[in-house]
Formats: sequence, structure tokens, C-alpha cells
Amino acid sequence: MSAMQRWLAGLSGRRVGTDAAGNIYFESSRTFLNYGRKRRWVVYAGAAEASVVPPEWHAWLHHTTDAPLDTKRLPWMKPHQPNMTGTPQAYHPSGSDYAGGKRAPTAGDYEAWTPGS
Repeated sequence: MSAMQRWLAGLSGRRVGTDAAGNIYFESSRTFLNYGRKRRWVVYAGAAEASVVPPEWHAWLHHTTDAPLDTKRLPWMKPHQPNMTGTPQAYHPSGSDYAGGKRAPTAGDYEAWTPGS
């Protein structure tokens, strides 16, 4: 986001916190009548990609929790990886045409139907 957008976000709301990716989270200073509650939004550190928002902040953004959840990282938690769908780095399981198209035969493999047989 541009510096102007960050500045405007700071004027129209209060800064609630940041996450490990550098995203900044805001909450409006007033309750909107037609919305019935305060609005919450994120200013992304890089490209605006929703999958970069961690679960603890996602719950807060969507009013599931009143405060962001504990941000303590546990040893089994993996760091964020961007969505690679549609790129050459996308996951292709064995048997996929992009992975060579060969799959291991299975027991009782089907026989293709041919007309007239």
C-alpha cells in the first residue's frame, strides 16, 4: 500500500497490532450504525494476498473474537507459504499429466469400454 493509504488508515481508526509478516491491523474509532459494530481491516506489508493473514488475526478481522488470539508460535507450526496454484511451483500429485502422467497400477484396474464389445 502507498504511504497515503497507510496515513489515511491511521486517521480513520486506531492501530491494534501487527503480525510476523509485517501486516498492520486497524479498528475504526466509531461504531457504524448500518454495520452495528466497529470496522476492522488490514494494511498488507507486501502484495494484498488474503492467505498472508495468520489465523489469530483472521478470527479478529471477522469478529469471531474480541481480541486477537495468542500469537505464540509452537514448534510444530510451519511458516507461511504463498498459494502457488497456477504457477510452475504448484503441487502436482503422481499420475497428474503435469507430473508425467504415469500412475501405479491398482488391483482390479478398469478396462476401457469400446463400442460393439
